[in-house]
Amino acid sequence: MATDFVIGLDSSTQSTKAIAWSRAGEALAEGRADIPMFHPADEHFEQEPDDWWTACRAALKELGEGIDLANASAIAISNQRETSGFVDPHGASVRPALVWLDERAVSLMRPFADAFGAKELHRITGKPMDATPAIYRLYWMRVNEPDNLDRTAAIVDVHGFLSGKLTGKITATWTSADPFGIFDLSEKVWSRPVLEALEILPGQLPDAVQPGQQIGTVTADAASQTGLSEGLPLYAAGGDGQCAGLGANAVREGTAYLNLGTALILGAWDTKPRISLSWRTMSSPTGEGYFLEGAMRAGTYFVDWFVKNTVDPEPSAETFAELEAEAAAIAVGSEGLLVSPFLSGCMNPHWSMEARAAFFGLRPSHKRGHLYRAVLESITGWIARSIRDMKREGVSVDTIVAVGGGANSTLWLKMIADATGLPIQISNTIEASSLGAGMIAATGAGWYPDMHAAAEAMGNARDAAAPSGDDRAAWDDLSDRQERLDRLVVAESALTQVSKGVR
Repeated sequence: MATDFVIGLDSSTQSTKAIAWSRAGEALAEGRADIPMFHPADEHFEQEPDDWWTACRAALKELGEGIDLANASAIAISNQRETSGFVDPHGASVRPALVWLDERAVSLMRPFADAFGAKELHRITGKPMDATPAIYRLYWMRVNEPDNLDRTAAIVDVHGFLSGKLTGKITATWTSADPFGIFDLSEKVWSRPVLEALEILPGQLPDAVQPGQQIGTVTADAASQTGLSEGLPLYAAGGDGQCAGLGANAVREGTAYLNLGTALILGAWDTKPRISLSWRTMSSPTGEGYFLEGAMRAGTYFVDWFVKNTVDPEPSAETFAELEAEAAAIAVGSEGLLVSPFLSGCMNPHWSMEARAAFFGLRPSHKRGHLYRAVLESITGWIARSIRDMKREGVSVDTIVAVGGGANSTLWLKMIADATGLPIQISNTIEASSLGAGMIAATGAGWYPDMHAAAEAMGNARDAAAPSGDDRAAWDDLSDRQERLDRLVVAESALTQVSKGVR
């Protein structure tokens, strides 16, 4: 076993993973700890920043039980994006952090965007109007909790909070800052016009540094709490989506990464900060270029929701195996059954938080295998249309690298290959975000001359599915029908909200 390694610390929405990576991208040991989440009201999601630190400490200590942390060469942090914490000058929370899942600000989105100028806001930040970026929850704070916002010394993302605990200096990165929706993507700075509209002072935001820059070193206090060595260098990584793209070695033209996780992310790298309603624009984990991301708030969450609510409230691996076998025996199109997958609203291309999921065309002959397949087909069709839209706007995509739990489904990967007409590879690890952070740490430690070299050396992907072409006409026809249904669902959901007086 190698005596030296780097640590990729992935603080995601539900848990923290601390993984030791070798020079070849092998996971040598890992530690995990859950992060609690609270639901004080419907569609409100909060966490305590101190729980991020508690989970970080626990994950690192568990990692230390499997490997000698004294041999770590460097560490970098991958973080859940768009979640904002509020701390006072002493580092204590002013109020619980607002998680990216939180929808309390939906009714304030349109008034703020219209007052600022929705197109200009999109141009500056790269983010279409949507509930996911922190900007609208910050506006909710300005409207509903102005005193809490004003007495906040630092508005922090998870990367900033944990870097502060480890090194004594709160530091954001371009990739952890820009998902907030208050960051100027072209200039790589917090946007003064947006901050002024929110009545937030620039001093309330931490420094945002380029990925790969050394932030500092682990302090004696942090070392005693985590088991890390005092003086261990911490390098700037950031947003888990971008880190996953690096971990999948997709920071290059032609290769898209597809995270089949709770939320679904489809990212393609480009040299320019292209602005479009077909994606949201994110900074690159290498600091060069941009990721153009298609996103669905409920990816495998929709699949799990369906199974738990219609098949088995506590599904096992056998449950999913049976459903996969039943679905595989059914032809493309699920015998006329259509599903619109927007269980938690629609991001690209319609950007409608009012949109909801729908099943259409149910007949007595349809069984659970048809419904399960139609759910997978609905997400698969959205992936295919997202890639189609990217290509129409000049973005190069000729290979997909899949990561995340959904990539364990051989059936689903074959469906995606056939629907898109593109070959699918899968990463040898589902922990692509941690691996991406590890690649950044490895570059900082001097193992490789740059992050691209690190990705080539540490990124391991294998062929998983090739498009057959036999069912392409059926997939194209299904996608056309899905697209019409999605438009109807979005329009009907909007009318329903208007009739309720929501908008």
